[in-house]
Amino acid sequence: MRIAIAGAGAVGQSIARELLEGEHEVLLIERSTGNYHPRRIPGAEWMLADACELASLEEAGLQSCDVVIAATGDDKVNLVVSLLSKTEFAVRRVVARVNDPRNEWLFTDAWGVDVAVSTPRMLAAMVEEAVNVGDLVRLMTLRQGQANLVEVTLPESTPLAGRRVRDLKLPVDAALVSILRGGRVIVPQADDPLEAGDEMLFVATSNVENEIRAVIHDHGE
Repeated sequence: MRIAIAGAGAVGQSIARELLEGEHEVLLIERSTGNYHPRRIPGAEWMLADACELASLEEAGLQSCDVVIAATGDDKVNLVVSLLSKTEFAVRRVVARVNDPRNEWLFTDAWGVDVAVSTPRMLAAMVEEAVNVGDLVRLMTLRQGQANLVEVTLPESTPLAGRRVRDLKLPVDAALVSILRGGRVIVPQADDPLEAGDEMLFVATSNVENEIRAVIHDHGE
């Protein structure tokens, strides 16, 4: 994929390195000469420009990008980049960094954001996940379609132990997308068994999260 990253600070550079390892084509757009260091990531294409300017994005060839990541330290900039990417260049996937959690409500599809990533929320979610085995934890908001990535770890006393994935009577707007077990990532199949300690990842709309809780805790009781 061709991926453009607006903001070449520590966060942008870190993302770029990860994507390059995945053999993606990466373009870093940075407006500050202080953060413009092509030698640090020679595998990426670099552009010294303001990603909030339409002409700069046209010059960058944003219409040929599969994904745009707005990763600057300024929420206003990230929103503008997201909106321009989606409305002017029809970029299929726009991911935006949320710096101030108070601004998170703005990062919706109305601003062209498909996925909003808030580091404080992610850190809080990791803490919740670590201490609240059995509770549903929201890891990430997927704004396009108003869905969320949620996680639940099956406790030792789970009534689901020994049951099959097919036995989960999930609501219509929820899907089990992965099971993490002992360092393994399992793409769930209907006949796969469930075990205590399984970390189950669901994509679901907010209004069915309580139904997922009921499926996990009430099944077999």
